[in-house]
Order: sequence, then C-alpha cells, then structure tokens
Amino acid sequence: MDTPPLYRKLAAHYLDAIRAGSLQPGDKLPSLRGLMRMHGISLSTALQLCRAMESEGWVEARDRSGYFVKRPRRLAIAAMEEPVTNVAPDPAQYVGIHSKVSDFVARRRQDEVRIDFSSARGAPELYPGEALRAIMMRLLRQKPALLTTATPSRSLNPLREAAARRGLRTGMTLAPQEVLTTNGCIEALNLALRAVAQPGDTVAVESPTFYGLLQVLESLGMRALEIPTSPQTGLSIEALDMALGAYDNIKAVVTVPHLQNPLGSVMPDAHKERLVALCERHGIPLIEDDTYSELLDVDTPPRAIKSWDRTGNVIHCASLHKILAPGMRLGWISAGRWHSRVEMLKFTQSRSNEELSQSAAGEYMNTGDYDRHLRRLREHLRQQAEQTADAIAAHFPAGTRLNYPPGGLQLWVELPDRLSSMTVFDRALRDKIFVAPGALFSNSSRFDHYLRINCGWPITDTIQAALRRLGEIVGECASVSRKAA
Repeated sequence: MDTPPLYRKLAAHYLDAIRAGSLQPGDKLPSLRGLMRMHGISLSTALQLCRAMESEGWVEARDRSGYFVKRPRRLAIAAMEEPVTNVAPDPAQYVGIHSKVSDFVARRRQDEVRIDFSSARGAPELYPGEALRAIMMRLLRQKPALLTTATPSRSLNPLREAAARRGLRTGMTLAPQEVLTTNGCIEALNLALRAVAQPGDTVAVESPTFYGLLQVLESLGMRALEIPTSPQTGLSIEALDMALGAYDNIKAVVTVPHLQNPLGSVMPDAHKERLVALCERHGIPLIEDDTYSELLDVDTPPRAIKSWDRTGNVIHCASLHKILAPGMRLGWISAGRWHSRVEMLKFTQSRSNEELSQSAAGEYMNTGDYDRHLRRLREHLRQQAEQTADAIAAHFPAGTRLNYPPGGLQLWVELPDRLSSMTVFDRALRDKIFVAPGALFSNSSRFDHYLRINCGWPITDTIQAALRRLGEIVGECASVSRKAA
C-alpha cells in the first residue's frame, strides 16, 4: 500500500492544528531547524513541509522571520444557507430542461471558448493514460481477435469482477454476475428509471440536480419532483417523507449521496440508513448514483447506500468516467430485484459494451496502481479546489457565497443580489469564458443565481486570469442589475 510522503504527513499534522484552533492566524510555525529537531527530519523535508502549506494558502513566508499561519481567503467567504424543508415541494412536472441544455450545448459549439469552467471532469494528465494504453496493447497481443469478436452478453470480465470486489470496501456484497457494465453512469440511470417507472410517472430528485438526469427524465416522459437538498448533508429526508405523504404517484427516488452534483454535499451514514428505510417502507425503488465517491477526500471509503439494502430495493449505479478514464465511458449497475429486467433493457438498448476497455480497466483496478492513482488524483483535486476557491474569494464581489466540498471536481457558487446566472453566462462567453449557469440544474428558476465552476484543471496563470476576469464580470453585471432596479 502506497503511503503519503513524510512532508505531507507532517503538513496534515499542522493543518489539523490550524483547523482545531491550536494554531491561530498570525502564529509562527517552528523554524526550519526547529522542525528538523522536533520531527527528526532533514532540511529538505522541512522546506517541503513549509512550502506545501504555503502553496495551499495556510501559511505565509515573511522575509527573515519564518513561516506564519494565515487565514485562507476561501474561509472568509460566506457559506450557503440551508434550504427550507418544512413545506410541501412544488407539484411534480414534466421536465422542460431539454431546450435550455440544447441551447447551452449549441452555444458551446458555436462560440470559440478559451477557458471552460462548465465541465465536471479532470484534466487528461490527471488520469493514468499510459498505463491503460500499455495494458490494452498487451491484451491485443495476447488476443489478436479481441476487436473483431463480438462480446458475449453475459460473459464475466475483469471490470465486473473488480467492481464487485471493490464494493466490499463500501459495505456492499455483490457477485460479479450482479454487476452489469454500461456506457457510463448516464446509461445506468436510464436503465434504472426504465426498469421501475413508466412515461407519466413521477420521480423524486434532488434540487438542484445534474441537468443530465433531468434530460433523461424528459426523454422518458416522466415527471420530476424536486426535493430540497442541503449543501452539507444532501437530500432532505424530512422533505422527501412529506412529499411521499402528499403525492401517491412517486415511483422512484434518485440521489447522489457523495459529492452531489452540483452542490458537493455528502450524506451522513445516519441519513443514508433512514433513506433506505423510508423508501422500503413506501415500496419505492431508491436509485443511488455513486459516480463521485472515490473523489471524496477521506481516509476511509464512505459506505454506499446499497450497503443498508436487505431486500434488493436499492439500485446502485457507478462510473469510471470521473475517476479513471473519461474517454472510456465505462459504468455499471447493480439493480437488485430488477436485475433481470435491467439486463434485458440493456440488451435491447445498446447490447454489450466492447470488451477491450472493460478488460483493461478491470485489470488496472485490480492492481495497487489504481489506489495510488486515486490518492494522487484526490490530492491534485484538493489543491486545485483550494486555489480555485481562494481565487473566487479574492476576485468575486461581496455577497458571493460558496459551498466548499470535501473533494470532487466542482464548486457551487451563489452570486450576489440574486444576479441571473444566464446574464453572467452570456457576458462571460463574449470573453470566451464558458461557465455552467445554475438555471440548468432545476426545472424551476430557483437556482438561476448560481454557477457551477469546474476545478478539475491545474491552476495555471491563464486559469487564474480567467477566474479574475470572471469575478470582474460578475461585479459588472451586478452593478448594472442594481442600477436597473
């Protein structure tokens, strides 16, 4: 098992002290010689420790004085408020998001974009492309007919086996035969919804939620019932319980328990357990989108919602798209008591996934390199998120709020004075900066004054300049809006 370097362990020790308040802004860290004596480390390690904390905004170097604790800018920006959960949700409605998303995608294709903050994926260099290519080349040498032979629909492969094996780490007990490979998590969600609901049925979703899910619901002719969702703890169990009492036609619940898109919230274990019990009590299938859990910046993997499932009522969907290889479009589904129906729907909809990428990804996941890759990826994303949040705090106008999640690929930003995200979107595009407006993440206008900003790319001078310019644009648009009012 790969372990973090010594300077990183020591940096974590001092960060814990800062977060706990033992070290306050303005306090001086031990000198380099003091660090060497206290921890028995070399001068090089002591310098790495201090420079790492400096680069992440926790300390500042003062000429001839040493390193001093400072308060990162991101900690000064206001946190988001919790949603109101004690009122019945808006009536379920057929989703009307497709035209908004179509316009969003068309604008992206028509206009030359210099900086894209709209996506939710990491930079290509963050993924183990060379290792995956080497595995593929070896597989093709060993099986020359791999690309010209059809994949048997029920064949086991390294990916299904790896997904089942890694499920043990999150509390699930799955046989490889219970795992079906899909074309990303979006196909898994599509299959899950088709298995448990029909056109005209109502599906409870988080609010805000990923616009791709709203597109799927619209394409299937289903109604979306938006349930208030906390920036911290995820889907409100109380609001869902109230909705289940108010509406008798809810056929499924869809939730993202870990690093919810776009909020970044993480559902506590107690909430997950209550959610499973609530859906079981009402006889309503619970669909778990677990795309992001491997990006959660924690030492122990979080328990999957399905780990509390004892009756097959939870459908677990996951993907490698964000965590291993965006170009492979690999996901999977474990459909519980709907397994046979999902298997047939998959055969009808897209047949089997091709074998080469499944075998390559599965083999890689079964090595120690995979966990080392995930640790490196989380570390890079943590640093990039901190730098992005600091830039937002520095350059966006007063009144901006930010939800800072414990990992992941994006930040959810609330604009001041309820400024329309579409106004910012249009103005930023003139500067060739592309953002994801909050209006896409709900069928209502409730989140029009939010932006989702990607932090999956290394923070270069160009990215820093684009964040600075985006902050200026928000300020300019807010000023015009106030004058118009």
